[in-house]
Amino acid sequence: MNAATTIVLTCVVLLGGLLFFASALIMVERWLLSLWQDRYGPNRSGPWGLLQLPADMIKLFFKEDWIPPFADRAVFVLAPMIIVAASLMSFSVLAFAPGLVVADVNIGVLFVLAMSSMSVYSIALGGWSSNNKYSLLGALRASAQMISYEVFMGLGLLGVVLLAGSFRVADIINAQRHLWFIVPQLPGFVIFFIAGIAEARRLPFDLPEAENELIAGFHSEYSSMKFAMFFLGEYVGITLVSALVTTLYLGGYLGPWVDDVPALGLLWFLIKMFAFVCFFILMRASLPRPRYDQLMGLGWKVMLPLALANVLVTGAIVLWTSS
Repeated sequence: MNAATTIVLTCVVLLGGLLFFASALIMVERWLLSLWQDRYGPNRSGPWGLLQLPADMIKLFFKEDWIPPFADRAVFVLAPMIIVAASLMSFSVLAFAPGLVVADVNIGVLFVLAMSSMSVYSIALGGWSSNNKYSLLGALRASAQMISYEVFMGLGLLGVVLLAGSFRVADIINAQRHLWFIVPQLPGFVIFFIAGIAEARRLPFDLPEAENELIAGFHSEYSSMKFAMFFLGEYVGITLVSALVTTLYLGGYLGPWVDDVPALGLLWFLIKMFAFVCFFILMRASLPRPRYDQLMGLGWKVMLPLALANVLVTGAIVLWTSS
């Protein structure tokens, strides 16, 4: 099997696995929410409610694919595709196990940040093209929120890059063989994770959707499979942030017996990633939504100074130990 065939097969398996995992998260979220909020979860459609997800997919597929007559048709149709494509592209540089990576580039972390920035266009264009004041307000909220928290996300992971001495994902993972970066970079981890929640627009930072204020925000006018793509993009985003936290701070695929059995690396990676996915769901079950000014104030007044201080201290320590 030549290199090109291997890359194509890896892409197909990765794409299929991610789409399946993101879809399955919908059911996992319902089960965990029912557990943590002491209420019934899906229990009518099939055994243990397993057929609820296929039923929802069929319902979305056959709903009327309506485009408002007052919308910008071309942009309205394009917007949901951008968020899914950008989120899936980010996974192409992540290493899930030794050698299991689509593109092992030396600017892997920068590529992920660039792709996450592209998601802003999807939200902004979707809200603007809908020609709906609630959608536009949700898009403006999302744009300010995501652009702001991208700054803190980048500053938060700079400490990891300084310690590893590389933007390459495999180098960052290998640099954690003796000590995961969550220990020396705990402030950076907290900053990165909070910024990741805001980037994924998940509770408690789901202000761009805020159904009690904006109906559904930027996707108010969307229906059928276009709405499903926004919905899928959110769960792919949750998976991406969890995978990044695992890669940057928890040693990625590193774990017991991985050197002897490299395939175990994928298992360790999935276990770590799923733990953070569950934490995302727990926050939805337990935390209230802040005001929009509180969210932006937290970023620029609290997280920015902390992120800059973390970069300054980490850079000083690296220079001192290397001299």
